[in-house]
Amino acid sequence: MFKELSELKDKKVLVVGLGRTGVALTKLLVENGAIVTISDHKSKPELSGTVEHVEGLGVKLDLGGHSPKTFLTQDLVILSPGVPSSLKIFDYATQHGIKITNELEFISQFIKEPIVAVTGTNGKTSVAQLMKEFLEESGISCWLGGNNFQPMTEYVRANNPAKVVIAEVSSYMLERLEKFTPQNVIFTNLAENHLDRYKTMEDYVNAKRKVFKNTNPMTTSILNADDNAVVELARDPIVQKGRIFYFSRKPALEPQIMNIGGAVNIGDEIRVRTGPEIEYYSAKNIKMLGRHSIENIMAAILGAREHGASHDAIQVVMDRFVGLPHRLEYVRKVGGVRFYNDSKATNVHAVQRALDSFTENIILIAGGKDANLGFESLITPIKRKVKSLILVGEAKERINRDVGDHSETFLIGTFEEAVVIAYQKSRIGDIVLLSPGCPSTDMFDHFEERGDYFKEIVKKFK
Repeated sequence: MFKELSELKDKKVLVVGLGRTGVALTKLLVENGAIVTISDHKSKPELSGTVEHVEGLGVKLDLGGHSPKTFLTQDLVILSPGVPSSLKIFDYATQHGIKITNELEFISQFIKEPIVAVTGTNGKTSVAQLMKEFLEESGISCWLGGNNFQPMTEYVRANNPAKVVIAEVSSYMLERLEKFTPQNVIFTNLAENHLDRYKTMEDYVNAKRKVFKNTNPMTTSILNADDNAVVELARDPIVQKGRIFYFSRKPALEPQIMNIGGAVNIGDEIRVRTGPEIEYYSAKNIKMLGRHSIENIMAAILGAREHGASHDAIQVVMDRFVGLPHRLEYVRKVGGVRFYNDSKATNVHAVQRALDSFTENIILIAGGKDANLGFESLITPIKRKVKSLILVGEAKERINRDVGDHSETFLIGTFEEAVVIAYQKSRIGDIVLLSPGCPSTDMFDHFEERGDYFKEIVKKFK
């Protein structure tokens, strides 16, 4: 498409979607002489808070809808991740010869350094952050961006090259990939998600699969051997073109994994092989909750060792890392009751992992935007561990139909009331767990806002 940023000069470029990514793209394009138009289905008042970041840059605004006329006058259209690539306007533009791409595909052509693409349904943010800390502790410069971090465009704008670029990539970012070629792919797990955007689970899987589109003999993929859906993806001939490292919590897989390379957890030890020798890491001092945290650590170790992180530096970070906010985050203990904020659990698979992290006596707060997900897979852990189920938000009726008969269940009107009732229902030794299993956007702008509000309410309890 382009080889140098200078080639953007005088090109007519339409940026679709004025979120954080749209703003970053707009600034980059303007800085390099492009003629920029921004299109968003929201009106200008609805975009207050973001539109002011591009006003004064000399860009055109086409807000409150997507005008076909605007599309047909462009040299290039770039989609932000939040914009579904299935909109009919894009088919119309393509039929008229207009080139449509997305931010990751567009910006990666200007990144010359090796890119590590971290994807999966859950855990990718933690893996990406861990890998960054492993590398930096080893004295290796790296840059981290993508899905839950700053837009990838900001790396190019900064013009401050790092040794390694880590990209957390969601399915949204992968939908229109053509030439994106990461040096490493880390695939954490694969479970039902985003069925409010994708018609079927197959559509979601196909979007995720595109991370492997340009796998070649120089690619190393780091895959979860304990996740059947990921293992199935690995059978694809395109994935087999490169080298594969597996990670597993199953000691029985140690001989197989150590033979080909990868990581395995045995007791309080993680064994890793990326070269001739097997390395040993202690897992005794890990502070993060949940067995899935071991999976995240193994994936991050493999990615970091591929780029030169040292054994000692990795061990130092493993021993100190407490996890990220809103991911099984301990809030406080009140009256003998412990409160945990897992607001980032925006799908059912994440709730399953959260419930697996505790033994019993859980009061679970769930619900949020209805993303068309089924909650039946939670029946067994709810029966075993959940004393009370507090449901709130747009999806509360769906969740109640799926699992409400298997615990004392309450359907609540407001989020604050849900947290208060959870505390009222608790007794000494109980755990109040916010693990919604749904996006937050029915009540909040994002999961961080939901988690922060939960913590704010809990800190007022006496």
